[in-house]
Amino acid sequence: MNRNICRATAISALLFTTASSAIAHTDYSEAGTSHWVEGVRGSASEPTERQKAPYGYESTGVPDRTLLVDKNTRHINVVQLETVSIRFGEKVVNWTFDAYPRRNFSLSNILPGVDGVTVYVDESPMYRGR
Repeated sequence: MNRNICRATAISALLFTTASSAIAHTDYSEAGTSHWVEGVRGSASEPTERQKAPYGYESTGVPDRTLLVDKNTRHINVVQLETVSIRFGEKVVNWTFDAYPRRNFSLSNILPGVDGVTVYVDESPMYRGR
């Protein structure tokens, strides 16, 4: 009976040691302390660059289509999550319109110098109920 209790205690201690080392990691700074709580707290509260972008983000992907904007253009229509190449003279930007909630905005927010053009963002089919 004592042997079983000792064995169970040893197994419990081994499991606790391996589980706690998987949760915490060593900081290789001067202090050399475990700081897993600070790391989790910091990453959960800070938004990503894409989350901070209210109109979407510049994309390196292949655009779905190209929009030519000139001095007579007053608006453009896009869809949420659509990647579009926008050309105004020599200025070109590939943009993914990851704007949620849908919002309309001035094109000058993403392509400086292009004033008087409104971007209308339509709802993505992926967000529509079926």
